[in-house]
Amino acid sequence: MKAYVFPGQGAQFTGMGKDLYENSALAKELFEKANEILGFRITDIMFEGTAEELKETKVTQPAVFLHSVILAKTLEDFKPEMVAGHSLGEFSALVANGTLSFEDGLKLVSQRALAMQKACEITPSTMAAVLGLADNVVEEVCASIDGVVVPANYNCPGQLVISGETSAVEKACEAMKAAGAKRALILPVGGAFHSPMMEPAREELAAAIEATSFSTPSCPVYQNVTANAVSDAAEIKKNLIIQLTAPVKWTQSVQQMIADGATLFTEVGPGKVLTGLINKIDKEAATANA
Repeated sequence: MKAYVFPGQGAQFTGMGKDLYENSALAKELFEKANEILGFRITDIMFEGTAEELKETKVTQPAVFLHSVILAKTLEDFKPEMVAGHSLGEFSALVANGTLSFEDGLKLVSQRALAMQKACEITPSTMAAVLGLADNVVEEVCASIDGVVVPANYNCPGQLVISGETSAVEKACEAMKAAGAKRALILPVGGAFHSPMMEPAREELAAAIEATSFSTPSCPVYQNVTANAVSDAAEIKKNLIIQLTAPVKWTQSVQQMIADGATLFTEVGPGKVLTGLINKIDKEAATANA
């Protein structure tokens, strides 16, 4: 079975999507439509902008989404039998399997980025990567720390990202090292994504998601929140709202996709982060980049 996976924030690079724009009439049309919807020329920043400009929250998330979705739409023989996306990438996956229209997906991603930015400004918060510890040890350490700090991204065995209040994350990093972590390092992010700190953003995004039309997908999406195959539009909607404050179960999603018959994982979008993680989750998994 063909599985297509879509990357999240952090995969962006200067020049992303430029070749698509120059070589495909459909891609050019979709990029120009995106400029119109967003109210600024995101293509200028994607194709020519600095790394700093690309890192702006209002740019990063729509840019990664656009690169992934437009690339998927220009692929020959694009017939996914299962899809999944890492965090933001779940929105790309939902356009790829027909749950969301291109326009609605872009509007939601833009609203999500701005809502998350606002939530980041309320309380000092951050994320940290923990390498070389079992998931259950990371969970136990987080639970033992005063303040808000939780597992946020289960990326692959031995690589988990934690998220929360800055002071609690710093304390947790020290405790992780004491528990035997190879590394526990603070990440250069705007705030504590996939943690209770995103509650204001979740409330704001929930209203936008509720007001958006979701169709029955052409194939199941393995959602971050459950790591299971979901084909019911109402359930997809519910899980997408929970996603902002819940952990990304990427390891579990990939394992479940393999158990359900995935034979080839193709990463669609900027970078090769997900194929790298998939190969760490299962050394036998066949991977490709679109």
